[in-house]
Amino acid sequence: MRPSAHSGRFVLAIFVAVVVVLSAPFVGHIRSWIRATFPGQFVAIVTLLAAVTLLGVLVAAALRIRERRVARDGAILAGIVLAAAYSQYAAGDNPESNAVERFHFIEYGLVTFLFYRAWRPLEDLGVLLLPMLAGLIVGAAEEWLQWFIPNRVGEFRDIFLNGAAIASGLLFSLGVDPPARVRLTLGRDSARRGCWAAAAAVIALAAFVHAVHLGYDVEDAEIGTFTSRYGARALPELQAAKEGEWKRDPPPMTLRRLSREDQYLSEGLAHVRWRNRQWDAGNIRAAWSENRILENYFAPVLDTPTYEGRGGHRWPAPQRADAETRMSRAPIADRYVSQAYPYRILTWSRVTFWAFAGGLAAALVLLSRRPGALPVQERTADEDRR
Repeated sequence: MRPSAHSGRFVLAIFVAVVVVLSAPFVGHIRSWIRATFPGQFVAIVTLLAAVTLLGVLVAAALRIRERRVARDGAILAGIVLAAAYSQYAAGDNPESNAVERFHFIEYGLVTFLFYRAWRPLEDLGVLLLPMLAGLIVGAAEEWLQWFIPNRVGEFRDIFLNGAAIASGLLFSLGVDPPARVRLTLGRDSARRGCWAAAAAVIALAAFVHAVHLGYDVEDAEIGTFTSRYGARALPELQAAKEGEWKRDPPPMTLRRLSREDQYLSEGLAHVRWRNRQWDAGNIRAAWSENRILENYFAPVLDTPTYEGRGGHRWPAPQRADAETRMSRAPIADRYVSQAYPYRILTWSRVTFWAFAGGLAAALVLLSRRPGALPVQERTADEDRR
């Protein structure tokens, strides 16, 4: 009998993965509730929750491990060390974000463990490859969804974070429930599954990159250059459309976390924040250039009250006149390049990008349908009878 994924375990793994993805819109509510209910204690609470969860998991693992303790405990320890090392390496300046990112290791460690358990009967390299690919697909789907939710952030940096969490989860899984034996090759069934899973991962990651990171360099002869998810032709059209739309149905005055984010508004507000930051820092040229970007391409954001400014964001006439005067006296400098956009924009051709991603996914699918092309090890008759 050929080994296959345990159907009940596989259903559980998929269910938990779907919950992880679809819970993204509600995580913001939970964070806000913690901040409002326990002011100043957000980092401590999230860290404590992660620590208690990890302690409970380690106790359960210790009770389960009764043989090969050194190797299995070593795998679990390696998973924990990897998680701690990556968390330290990737830590930023925001303690709250760091605490949330550490919790990713618990979240994606669980997803990885469940998929590992589902594919554990394979007893070949697929027991590691397939959970890894499944975790990457779940991570790409969650980050993609976060991009469309107000005040949630999805970016490629988080894909690497999830990848580290998946690797940590695999080490933990091997320690808790190692296969009786593992061939360091792929069986034919595992190779086929791996090709299909890899193709799905390529498409999921490509869709995420397309939604979040593909954009344009917009060059303005007067102002300089700034990056945008919209092209130089699309921005004026979108500006005109938003002027009419927001007169009829203005943006909400409170942040609605369970809603579709208006990316045009978010991009305009990023320029508002950068303009104000540069003005406060005394960088008049940058503040003036950002204001001109807003006037030329994001005028509805300047004139419409939002949850970040009930009076809109347009400079009062005296402030604008003062900035213009000071700008005229400033020495000539290099062409302005805006740094307002908070995430990296890739100015790749969408056609070329999808041709490459689609071609790679199609090649993987075709490879799965050509048994002779797969680098696999045939199972012996004794293995099939087991």
